Amino acid sequence: MCICGALPEEQNRRQPYEFDVDVVADVTAATESDRLDDTLDYGAILNRIEQVTANETFQLFERMAARVAKAVLVDDRMVEVSVEVRKLRPPVTQDLASSGIRVTVRR
Repeated sequence: MCICGALPEEQNRRQPYEFDVDVVADVTAATESDRLDDTLDYGAILNRIEQVTANETFQLFERMAARVAKAVLVDDRMVEVSVEVRKLRPPVTQDLASSGIRVTVRR
């Protein structure tokens, strides 16, 4: 649930969004060692996403996707992050289940 939208009423209430986050990273060490310490901390990635969506407000989900991507791209092993954001039940007159954008940020 995030505050994101161009309409005034969207800036006053949290709305449901879905995120797909794809990370391209060098995890060669983890593939060889099978040790948790050698891979990415997926819990930390989720926490960074939650920090952005809980503490920031946006007019455009394009901006929100870019902010989430930059927040995720902190581990030096990460090369690229793609974030797809889908606004569920967007406020349009058509019967549309969601609308969305995919943003890719590279190191």
